[in-house]
Amino acid sequence: MRLVIARCSVDYTGRLNAHLPLATRLLVHKGDGSLLVHSDGGSYKPLNWMSPPCRLDVEAPDEESASAGVLEHWRVTHAKTGDALLVRIYEVIHDSSHELGIDPGLQKDGVEADLQRLLAEQVDVIGDNLTLVRREFPTAIGPVDLLLRDPEGGTIAVEVKRRGDIDGVEQLTRYLELLGRDPHLAPVTGVFAAQEIRPQAKVLAADRGIRCVTLDYEGMKGIESGAPRLF
Repeated sequence: MRLVIARCSVDYTGRLNAHLPLATRLLVHKGDGSLLVHSDGGSYKPLNWMSPPCRLDVEAPDEESASAGVLEHWRVTHAKTGDALLVRIYEVIHDSSHELGIDPGLQKDGVEADLQRLLAEQVDVIGDNLTLVRREFPTAIGPVDLLLRDPEGGTIAVEVKRRGDIDGVEQLTRYLELLGRDPHLAPVTGVFAAQEIRPQAKVLAADRGIRCVTLDYEGMKGIESGAPRLF
């Protein structure tokens, strides 16, 4: 990755035209060929950019640009669309290159698999005196996240989401219909568990006889105490 802080102007031509007048900016040229133009503001969003596949060519300025003080042109051309980004460099304040190596990727905390694992270890969040039958209980249309037993021998199917919406309720409804046909599992009730549940999903769940549980992920990890809120 090459990082250049320079006084520059930028012109973009393609599906639309855009111009950035002369100012001091950060130019980021990545190993995948992309170029990003940043200012000291606007959070993470670049002012302009060119995504791969693209090619960067450094050119000597023409006579007109040279007489205006331009040191070199950076011309970035997209391989498929032909869109072009022309950066006119007037002054280089900093120029460095760095080998970052292979990035392992973002590891998210609080994804559905984490919630499912924690909930399997803490089934009392769903209700008292429940026991875990199995995680990822198989059905003909896919696995149910958690299958639990209550003290009376009834079965509880739990669908776990980070953000619960109508699609999740519909998914659990289909599972309940299939599981209810099995005499070894019936009667089967449903619990829709998520960190956040949309109002429309709560209404649909109530109409389907499904109980909603809002999960306190931080509390379940032991970072912060907190009881589940039942709706």
